[in-house]
Amino acid sequence: MENKSVTLAAQVLAPAVSEIRSLLEASRKNVAQQVNQELLSTYWKIGEIVVRCEQNDSIRAAYGEKTLSQLSRALTKELGKGFSRSNVYNMRQFYLSYPIFQTVSGKLNWSHYCELLSISDKEKRSFYEKEAVNAGWSVREMKRQIDSSLFERLLLSRGDANKEQVLALAEKGVDYAKPEDIIKDPYVFEFLGLPEEKPFLESDLEAALVRQIEDFLLELGRGFMFVGTQQRVTVNNTHYYVDMVFYNKILHAYVLIELKTTKLTPEAAGQINMYLNYYAAEVNDPEDNPPIGIILCTDKDSVAAEYALGGLSNQIFASRYVLYMPNKEQLIKQVEEVLKRWHSREGESRHK
Repeated sequence: MENKSVTLAAQVLAPAVSEIRSLLEASRKNVAQQVNQELLSTYWKIGEIVVRCEQNDSIRAAYGEKTLSQLSRALTKELGKGFSRSNVYNMRQFYLSYPIFQTVSGKLNWSHYCELLSISDKEKRSFYEKEAVNAGWSVREMKRQIDSSLFERLLLSRGDANKEQVLALAEKGVDYAKPEDIIKDPYVFEFLGLPEEKPFLESDLEAALVRQIEDFLLELGRGFMFVGTQQRVTVNNTHYYVDMVFYNKILHAYVLIELKTTKLTPEAAGQINMYLNYYAAEVNDPEDNPPIGIILCTDKDSVAAEYALGGLSNQIFASRYVLYMPNKEQLIKQVEEVLKRWHSREGESRHK
């Protein structure tokens, strides 16, 4: 009888306990955000003082290029750890890169900004900052996205990139307004640890992606939710299976992914087209947008892709995947070449 009364009392008190827990969690979060904001503000102000020291004629005359090192030693002697030369340099760069402190986001911490400060290109740095805020990236996740050249890959995935697209990415991050916005080329699967030189089956690739599903979701982008693998599609009593199914809550659409360990083939396009027709007719709810299909393959010929995917009413995209971090310098060069061609065309059109 006593146990029953205790259980009943716990049930009655449950709403109050839940409300108090939520209140405490919100309070702790607010305190953490305030502490973070204050820390960023302090480092920004220290950066301002460092810049003033470097501009001071007498200090510059005494120490020259060693001003930063001497200041680091003096601060460490007086205040202890946290003032290594590299950290003082980061504070200096923080002030110079964000001359108006109000533009600094309190949703990112000092470690985020130390990673961002390693990017000299202002537009690229702005893109990663906006995406880190929008997607809630941890420092590790943001570093991985920087190392995988996400900015360049997104630009190259959009065909002939132009300056407007570069500025739009820098100002807002990725704007998921249409299916094309979720596509990357190539996708980078370095986190799988699969050997490049050793052949593997599609089932091996699928199993590896499932094991590392959090990393795969990070690579796919914002809004993706994992539905499952080998999702059955039944047509005329014949069973077919979609390799991987996701739902993107921003686009309100199912995303069907077919994995291939070969180059793109017309058969793969026909296969996923059938799956998309099935999902549109049998799985979609009234509020869902048309499903999206992505074929991930080892290689694709642009002409072959055009013939394989052209004329289909469904939204189907083919992208390459690689098992290693791409060559960052090579991708940057490709983007520069695309932008150069765009500037050339713009100049020609103005002179007509």
